Amino acid sequence: MQTKAKDILQKSTWVWIGTLIFLIGSCKSGKATIDSPTDSTGVQSTELTEVNTDQFDTLKLLELVQEKERLVNTYRGAFTRTFDLLHTELDLDFDYQNQSVLGQAVLEMSPLNKPQKKVDLNAQDFEVGKVYFINEGDSSSVGYAYDGQILTISFPKEVTSQDTFQLSIKYTAFPNMNSGNGSQAITDTKGLYFIDPLGEDPLKPTMIWTQGETEHNSKWFPTFDHPNEKMTQLLKLTVPDSMVSVGNGELVKQVDLGNGFHKDFWEMKLPHSPYLTAFAIGNFVRVEDEYEGIPLGYYVEKGYEEGAKIVFKNTPEMVGYFSELLGVDYPWPKYDQVVVKDFVSGAMENTTVSIFMEELQLNEREAIDAEWDYIIAHELFHHWFGDYVTTESWGNLPLNEGFANYSEFLWNEYKYGPDQAALKLVAEMETYFQEAESKQVDLIRYYYQDSEDMFDAHSYSKAGVILHMLRRYLGDEVFFASLNKYLNDFAFSNVEVHDLRMAFESVSGEDLNWFFNQWFLDKGHPELYVEVDYSIPENILISITQIQDLNENPLYKMPFEISWYEEGERKTKQFMLKEAFQQFALENDTPLDLVFFDEGKDLLAIKNQNVSPEQWVKQYEISEKGIARYEALDSLSAGQAYDELRLLMPNAIRDDFWSIREQSLGILQGHPEWLEENPELEVMVMEIARTGERNSVRAGALDALAAYDALAYEDLFMELVKEPSVLVSSSALMGLTGMEGKTLDPEIVKTFSEENNFRYVVPMAEYFITKPISGKGEWFHEKVKRLSGEGLYYFLGYYGEYFSRFPEEGKEEAVKFLLNMMKNEGQSYLRLGAFQALLGFSDEAAVVEEISKVAAEETDLDLKNYYNYFMEALKDEN
Repeated sequence: MQTKAKDILQKSTWVWIGTLIFLIGSCKSGKATIDSPTDSTGVQSTELTEVNTDQFDTLKLLELVQEKERLVNTYRGAFTRTFDLLHTELDLDFDYQNQSVLGQAVLEMSPLNKPQKKVDLNAQDFEVGKVYFINEGDSSSVGYAYDGQILTISFPKEVTSQDTFQLSIKYTAFPNMNSGNGSQAITDTKGLYFIDPLGEDPLKPTMIWTQGETEHNSKWFPTFDHPNEKMTQLLKLTVPDSMVSVGNGELVKQVDLGNGFHKDFWEMKLPHSPYLTAFAIGNFVRVEDEYEGIPLGYYVEKGYEEGAKIVFKNTPEMVGYFSELLGVDYPWPKYDQVVVKDFVSGAMENTTVSIFMEELQLNEREAIDAEWDYIIAHELFHHWFGDYVTTESWGNLPLNEGFANYSEFLWNEYKYGPDQAALKLVAEMETYFQEAESKQVDLIRYYYQDSEDMFDAHSYSKAGVILHMLRRYLGDEVFFASLNKYLNDFAFSNVEVHDLRMAFESVSGEDLNWFFNQWFLDKGHPELYVEVDYSIPENILISITQIQDLNENPLYKMPFEISWYEEGERKTKQFMLKEAFQQFALENDTPLDLVFFDEGKDLLAIKNQNVSPEQWVKQYEISEKGIARYEALDSLSAGQAYDELRLLMPNAIRDDFWSIREQSLGILQGHPEWLEENPELEVMVMEIARTGERNSVRAGALDALAAYDALAYEDLFMELVKEPSVLVSSSALMGLTGMEGKTLDPEIVKTFSEENNFRYVVPMAEYFITKPISGKGEWFHEKVKRLSGEGLYYFLGYYGEYFSRFPEEGKEEAVKFLLNMMKNEGQSYLRLGAFQALLGFSDEAAVVEEISKVAAEETDLDLKNYYNYFMEALKDEN
């Protein structure tokens, strides 16, 4: 039926265009006159109109119509609800052999308004058994139609909004069937995942876990799989006695089944959206914690308990901080955080049970330098923004992800200070700007092919920075009071962007359409050319030109700050930019030779300004804002102003802001000759390596010394390679492996060859390759299977290089492994890493042919283009 309607629509379009072309073409002259119609009095309603047919470009007209049709056909608004899903009860068992779910679902619902005779449920790739309609204690078997995606159940009688009934559905779900690639944020769509279900992989534990966002939970239970639905639920999970489960809500009951299994009852008494339903089953250990009576649990594999205590240690403080900041207590009965194997995202904020990627599973030593607060804060903050108040449609996803993204700034600001928070914010801006080079779309958008398209740097990074700008404009008191109103007004319900705007307008008393229109409802960002005229030092003149393409982007109204320093004291003035070109007189009275536009880097804008090396130096020397000092060093480095940088180094490596110390040592690593020129600087770097306050900075100092003269610092490296910090000891190890003309102590080789942390594996791999040391093929094969995530990506290049140098030690196995990873790995960056490693074998035609076959199957467009570029180059070489 839908296909036929689409056919008719397309034919109608062509008929309309053809008629228009005929009318234009039938005119014998270049101009046609069209008499205006007359009204009932005979008076002509408009003047005679001339139509110049030369202005009609039929191809352009056709393109315009097709684009309009594309927009109509890709409109993705909120799901039209005809029923209110009140409660879901799921009784689940699992077939580990066939990786299927044996389910019994009982859905309680009521029509919203109109009487109904049937209901359509999302149920992807099921085998459906008996279906019963239950009303007022009476149960009757009912018929249904099922196309593999939608389960249509007919009722024995018409039901109205006064009726509450239940549907009992017996089914088997096959999550692996028809699954595919997801998005940048969520790389697969199975909904439910069996990890090593038969226990065949000695390096992986057997697990089951779920990932429902966006609309993937209907891969394992029937539901209305849309964010604008809310329900309570009860999960009954059949679990092997050797494992434990964790799910939404509270564990209210456990039943011993007597056959090596037990059944866990997880009850969710507060309503939430179906995509937030989740559980995990595995051989987990629960680390217990609490915040003011709220149970907190950290679930990891056995042996990682001590690491979990460190990784998640700030969770109670986060719960308290966010509750106080928002004026809304954590709204759920408990909060569990679970680390699983092979997760298809970074983490997911399932209500009361966030699930995290395995990178957060660390032993006690690895956890010393763990910096996962940002992702822990992100998922926790979702429990207010996303779980408690939920977007009504995926087009409004920034209302979930923008707030969660901004929570990372808020936590950094509170816990680690404004400098670290500002650095985080700038990183988010850069993430967005990078994406904006090839993609600029409205932040809130209803036109897209797939809901997964919404998971991008716009919905996350841009949205978070926009909230920060709104906070800066309104001030903290109004901003957080508005969030409080928003959360209280829409608790346990769904929202769109205008609900947020109205909450801010209600509290601030100010119309904010101008802000929301340009930032939330339009695309792009301002590009500014800033000029500062110092010719009258007592009245500095600032000229700002908006140079973004106004055909595609708004002309922005933008509040901004100018700051300066008088005898060490920071002064500021606020201005409002609202024209394409505008000048602002500072009226500073005190003569000045340097002022700052957006010193704190609060504006989401590309800023172009001519700043001399001398001005960058002064900015570093006088600014009290760490992000401005960081910018000064970064700009001097990018501009290759090495004379100025060299003079700043002694102060920079002792800067109050740790990130500047780390940045400076990175610059020194690229210019080790500066240490030779300045012995005092060398001593300072050595002292930082020994006794620095932050391990990442100490590691940077060791890297700088290794670049200068690794052999001279062998004793220091031998001393610090025993440090408990992985960052410090691995940098010391890198220094030892980089000593020219000298091999490592056999005990060092033995000790660190047995490590599985990539920070140790990578320097050992480089050592085996560069010395070179043969006979390590099995070691490389073992490590590539033990590593995961970012560490695996870094290692893949060494893996490929070793076997290209020593093919007799297992090249065929290596090529097979890399081809399989390139073809089947869920994470696109790991497929990329496998491809890059395979290029080491590009001198073999048979391998190139296999690479070409796999590359042709790639579905990620960016990755496919990357493959094609290199494959064409290989063809040219051959």
